[in-house]
Amino acid sequence: MSDQQSDDRRLEELAEKKGLGAVVADDFSVWQAVGGVRGLTETVLPSILFVIVFTATGETVAAVAAAVGVVALSLVVRIIQRIDLSPALGGALGVAISALWAWRSGDAANYFAIGLWTNGAYLTVLLASILARWPLIGVAVALLRGENQSWRTDPAQQTRRRRYYAATWLWVGLFGARLAVQLPLYLAEDQVGALGVARVIMGPFLFALVAWFTWMLCREPSTQIVIGHHSDAEDSPEPEER
Repeated sequence: MSDQQSDDRRLEELAEKKGLGAVVADDFSVWQAVGGVRGLTETVLPSILFVIVFTATGETVAAVAAAVGVVALSLVVRIIQRIDLSPALGGALGVAISALWAWRSGDAANYFAIGLWTNGAYLTVLLASILARWPLIGVAVALLRGENQSWRTDPAQQTRRRRYYAATWLWVGLFGARLAVQLPLYLAEDQVGALGVARVIMGPFLFALVAWFTWMLCREPSTQIVIGHHSDAEDSPEPEER
């Protein structure tokens, strides 16, 4: 499953305090951030099987069939266990698109192409939000907490503003690092195995690490992590914005 699929799944799970939603919880759980054992398995197993089968056989079709097969199996298991299908459907659609792209092009590396495009899109949006002075992680955290967006301009909330900017830069770093490592592997020849390994390592595991740093930055009270200089106004408790 690509970075886009795993990230999209986590965005869909915000309401359940998983994925990015975990950064506004009172306590941070790595397992919640990656969707638990089931979410982690469903995220990484298709890519792992794709790489193993392609490395063993050299056949794109066989590797595609393995990835699609494990996704289909995970859906069947959910149906049998009467578990909500919606988080898995987004990932299944992503695998189907990736598989179709690789199969039609005959190039196994294209199984990972959609993830590169979506990482580039996320990177662009996050950078644009910083340039527009609406750092997206800060906006999302405020919305998830039911707060308004006065932190952007209120001088008394300068500390919070700095932390939200820093958190947004963390995610810029995540998507930028993925592209910096994986794009050269995608463009190189015969690097499908290395690309798959990089995709798995930099997928849910790096996502969880960045989510944990984001939780550290965004948790309240604001005095737990200080970015830059404290003003006198910031030494006082920040007003409730709900």
